Amino acid sequence: MTRRHAPHATRRVLPILGAVLALAAAAPSNATICKYVDADGNVIYSNVAPGKGLRKLSCDIADDAPRAKAPGTGNGVARAATPAGFPRVEPEAQKSRDELRRKVLNDELSSEEKLLGEARVAYGNGAPPPLADEQNDAERYRQRIAKLRQAVQLHERNVDALRKELAAIR
Repeated sequence: MTRRHAPHATRRVLPILGAVLALAAAAPSNATICKYVDADGNVIYSNVAPGKGLRKLSCDIADDAPRAKAPGTGNGVARAATPAGFPRVEPEAQKSRDELRRKVLNDELSSEEKLLGEARVAYGNGAPPPLADEQNDAERYRQRIAKLRQAVQLHERNVDALRKELAAIR
């Protein structure tokens, strides 16, 4: 086998290709990303002008460069600086607000727990006694049981949500 040398054209293209790749890597990686919506209401994101029939909603510049960490974010939680004219709340006023919020949530929780208890009694573990007009109408009885079950589930979700909200208060 004989070894062939690359043709002259290939020898000239490789340095040019290398230079183009180096320039592309050194160029900032900002791109304009636009948000469009079509006639059917589908949202489309694109960095190229779309075809006709799309309405532009917004355009932003996307930056692929890594972001520097903000000072004071060692624990991974970024804290935004408070604007100069932003109103400040005194600690005592905030404490009073939090106590009022806790009281309102506790009142709502006790009310919701009472309603949950009543809904569970009415549901009767899924087998409440049929009413007089449901004796001969099984479908009507099933519909009432379904409504009672939904009421129990709704009150259970409300109680869970209120407990989570109370736990989140400082």
